[in-house]
Amino acid sequence: MNFNFKKYPILSFANSVENLRCLPVEQLPQLCFELRAYLLDVVTVSKGHFASGLGVVEITVALHYVYNTPFDNLLWDIGHQAYPHKILTGRRKKINSIRKKNGLHSFPCREESKYDALSVGHSSTSISAGLGMSVAAEKEGKNRQTICIIGDGAMTAGMAFEAMNHAGEIKSNLLVILNDNQMSISKNVGALNNHLRFLRNIKNIKINQKKIHLFYQQFFRKNKKSKNNRISFQSIFSHLGFKYLGPFDGHDIFSIINMLKEIKNKKGTYLLHLVTKKGKGYLPAELDPIKWHAISSYNSSISKSLSYSDVFGSWLCEIAAFDKKLIAITPAMCEGSGMVKFSRLFPDQYFDVAIAEQHAVTFAAGLAISGYKPVVAIYSTFLQRAYDQLIHDIALQKLSVLFAIDRGGIVGNDGQTHQGIFDLAYLRCVPGIVIMTPSNENECRQMLYTGYMYRKGPSVVRYPKGCGNGTLLMPMHSIPLGKSIIKRTGKKIAILNFGVLLENAFFAANNLDATLVDMRFVKPLDKNMILKLSSEHKFFITLEEGVISGGAGSAVNEFIMMNKIFLPVLNIGLPDKFIPQGTQEEIRHDYQLDAEGIHNQIFCWLTQ
Repeated sequence: MNFNFKKYPILSFANSVENLRCLPVEQLPQLCFELRAYLLDVVTVSKGHFASGLGVVEITVALHYVYNTPFDNLLWDIGHQAYPHKILTGRRKKINSIRKKNGLHSFPCREESKYDALSVGHSSTSISAGLGMSVAAEKEGKNRQTICIIGDGAMTAGMAFEAMNHAGEIKSNLLVILNDNQMSISKNVGALNNHLRFLRNIKNIKINQKKIHLFYQQFFRKNKKSKNNRISFQSIFSHLGFKYLGPFDGHDIFSIINMLKEIKNKKGTYLLHLVTKKGKGYLPAELDPIKWHAISSYNSSISKSLSYSDVFGSWLCEIAAFDKKLIAITPAMCEGSGMVKFSRLFPDQYFDVAIAEQHAVTFAAGLAISGYKPVVAIYSTFLQRAYDQLIHDIALQKLSVLFAIDRGGIVGNDGQTHQGIFDLAYLRCVPGIVIMTPSNENECRQMLYTGYMYRKGPSVVRYPKGCGNGTLLMPMHSIPLGKSIIKRTGKKIAILNFGVLLENAFFAANNLDATLVDMRFVKPLDKNMILKLSSEHKFFITLEEGVISGGAGSAVNEFIMMNKIFLPVLNIGLPDKFIPQGTQEEIRHDYQLDAEGIHNQIFCWLTQ
């Protein structure tokens, strides 16, 4: 879309942070107004993360106005809120390409701009990285400032507290800005959320000033010159060694600038608590920030198929209706994982543990030990954060926990940080785990039931983002472990498919007269099927939507070599690289995982 200079006169001037700093401070409210309006114009057309950026417009403008970015380090946690930052740092003309193939990254990315001090996408990393940068800056001796902007949702993660624990001890020159909008993607939960609510509300309470004076005399005699906010002693952050300031209005541009100027000229570890409104300036997003967290180009009314997340959600409700031992756990992804209905119908069996993947997994371990049947609903890319807990706290103890792994394989527009392509490789090496890869909605349903009924250790059902092919859902039954299904019988070539690429594989199977097998299980493998096929075919093809290195195809290779089967094998999957953004269809096309690409890979390999 073309930029309307007449509609955005101040924003058109502030096309760089150098120009932004030339503006008189009196014009900054108008800049914020235009920046918010421009976001509305762009994102409603280009799609993408929406409500978070609207909520941090004033904070973003103030930070670039006061600090000497990019010399000063500015770190955005996760990065959902970084669209205003991208617009103000020379990327305004490209902002409508965000999350699209060859466009701007969904999140801050060091390869994209010198203003992005840290590449992000997963939550709660900013304070750790910022602390490292602040220590380096002190050694450098050039008065480089470090500022981390983290939301109250991301602040719940253990990693954020690990970083604060360290920062409060070493007293490095660091500013943490807590963007408190009472939301992550879903509504915030937990004791920290309650504490922040207390801090927000206490300003409205009339406090006996004499008692406050006596309190300060008793506890802050050594810090008489402190200008901390009057309630700082009640904040968890001040007990962790931070100089706590707040809470303050995160939409008051003048106050934010004045506070930042004061902090900039002081040494020490500060936490500035700013209260904002997610979706600020767009009433529908203010009223429903969950719905407007991001705008998707996907229109559910077009598709007649259920999404895999919906299949999981409906299955969960069915099981809970007759089994009170079921406990469903999510690390702050209720809506994305299809658990909204379940959370309302079975609140006593539902736990949102906030952004705390490690805790979610070990919490499930405790429940399993106590005789309950936990189901952990988690995105593939986020399970990476709890890998040690899965091994040490679940698998090692042979606990029966079902992992419903959503967004397995190519996810698309969120790019490198969110592609769920490593799970089969990092899970396959865990002893005693069962790994299932459904090729359609009904298989997903039956595998969830199979994993739930499995009592000898952990089980995994790994399914993709989006909708299936419209397969009819059947009554639940357990699938024999490791049992594959022949979908087409052919000659010479056997295609062993793991997961949702089965439909695409039919094109190659039909054109090459190949046998096509829905393997269904990565672990345990259907070894009898492999032995049978190896005696009847000359070539094996393995197919998966995940990395080839260590993936499902590697499991087939290992079995063939161990049994001295002399048979050429082609492993088709994703290469040894991080997969960029684009639609799922675009990425499958680019990496030859669509129907034509799979056929071409096999044909070229056979004719070499």
